[in-house]
Amino acid sequence: MNLGERKVVRDERVKERNRVQRMLIRPEMGALIGAVVIFIFFFVMAPPFRSAESLATVLYGSSTIGIMACAVALLMIGGEFDLSAGVAVTTGSLAASMLAWNFHLNLWAGAGLALILSLAVGFFNGYMVMRTKIPSFLITLGTLLMLTGANIAVTKWVSGAVATPSVNDMEGWESARAVFASTLTIFGVPVRVTVLWWLLFTLVATYVLFKTRIGNWIFAVGGDAESARAVGVPVTAVKIGLFMFVGFAAWFSGMHLLFSYNTVQSGQGVGQEFIYIIAAVIGGCLLTGGYGTAIGAAIGAFIFGMVQQGIVYAGWEPDWFKFFMGVMLLFAVIANNAFRNYAAKR
Repeated sequence: MNLGERKVVRDERVKERNRVQRMLIRPEMGALIGAVVIFIFFFVMAPPFRSAESLATVLYGSSTIGIMACAVALLMIGGEFDLSAGVAVTTGSLAASMLAWNFHLNLWAGAGLALILSLAVGFFNGYMVMRTKIPSFLITLGTLLMLTGANIAVTKWVSGAVATPSVNDMEGWESARAVFASTLTIFGVPVRVTVLWWLLFTLVATYVLFKTRIGNWIFAVGGDAESARAVGVPVTAVKIGLFMFVGFAAWFSGMHLLFSYNTVQSGQGVGQEFIYIIAAVIGGCLLTGGYGTAIGAAIGAFIFGMVQQGIVYAGWEPDWFKFFMGVMLLFAVIANNAFRNYAAKR
């Protein structure tokens, strides 16, 4: 070998992956494949599914799940659960409506007070989890039961019924409805504003997760909280902040609920928390924490929207919805596990 020739030896540990390998090891890849398969399936099986208006309807149904799934996904990446997320949406909308109605406030003032309440519920959940060291599953299960009872009992006590009074003639209705529940026309297709909010939530959450120190902290506390604390990560503040973000998303979804339907049924919301968690899991979040993306949660929510509306457009019994979601959950878990194993071997 000539002196000028050098043999280049590459260390396997710093070997660069090609673009396909990088794509395959992303947490949301299993959900993305499933979403493509489902879209093609309903595109073929349900002719009404093919129109732009139908897609807008699918996106709207996905957005009402996706806003909450985004926050729940970040909390799961941080290693915690919030089983009160579903009824917290109802709590926020009930509080805004009843506070504005009974104290003759502008609806924006009622919404602001409801925001404080929703953030307080999130803070309570986070503080109790960190203070007591009891699993968040149990803490938030208790909060779920408390909010469920309080929603119905307080609504009956204040309004004498199980639903809030109509507020569409109160000051602030038009402007608040424009923010939380309006319909925009994009390229001639009516699109609900929640779709745009959903995309914004997902983009901001993705930026925070992958481009900021807070994102690093979230992955760290979800992976190993004690190790994260040992290197200076403010574990308590991060986890309480994540619970409060779920509270904020619940408030936002509650405002959409209020300004879409004018009145709110106090008993609704129970069971929705599992839909948010399932959307996050389908999107690649691990139940053990430290892994997942907001984009994956958005794809999981989109799958929910496609299946829910696709079954209607196909003319099938709505009871098949849960069957399809069970299949998708199993597929996503198996696919995500396979992709993680592939990544580990590579």
